[in-house]
Amino acid sequence: MTKRTILLASMAPALLLGGCMGTQNRGVESVHQPVVHRQDYALDLATANDRLAAGESRRLAGWLNSMRLGYGDRVSIDDPAGQGAGAREDVASIVASYGLLLSDDAPVTNAPVAAHAVRVVVSRSRAEVPGCPDWSRDASHEFESNTSSNYGCSVNSNLAAMIAQPEDLIRGRSGTGTIDTATSAKAIEAYRKAGPTGNGNTVKAESARGGGN
Repeated sequence: MTKRTILLASMAPALLLGGCMGTQNRGVESVHQPVVHRQDYALDLATANDRLAAGESRRLAGWLNSMRLGYGDRVSIDDPAGQGAGAREDVASIVASYGLLLSDDAPVTNAPVAAHAVRVVVSRSRAEVPGCPDWSRDASHEFESNTSSNYGCSVNSNLAAMIAQPEDLIRGRSGTGTIDTATSAKAIEAYRKAGPTGNGNTVKAESARGGGN
């Protein structure tokens, strides 16, 4: 009984310390990384004679307006029967008024598309860093060479908040295969054409005067 009591008494501080360990980060790359969430919103529109039916264009415009469609959103059309080529043009013209283009790939939705209808899908993504801020680890009692439990929270949280298209954090973007020299040289051209800094973008020229007053 005495040996068991001594053993439990010696283990108690270690158990208490283990319970207060907090987030472990033994490398230079933070364990707090952005996580991207995607939400799909769908609207079925009736078609007639290969175009959107009467009143459907106005219903689509009102729906997109209520969604506050903007940069970063991806709009696609789910038309498995391939019967709405003209309807796709109608939808594309409305989406273009928001400065967006239709995506070629539509996500999988739960319910099948009804006959004589097309489904417009708006995919919206957001990025966040879960668990931040994180002050779970006491940096003043660090004996395992861990970085701060909050290490990387500010940088990655700012990155998640500022990125225009959160899906770029997952796979990035592929190149277009073409090179526009005018676009690549635009920054250099703007720098060369900029006037000197100073009062009114001009430098005041003063000639040196010799002699006294």
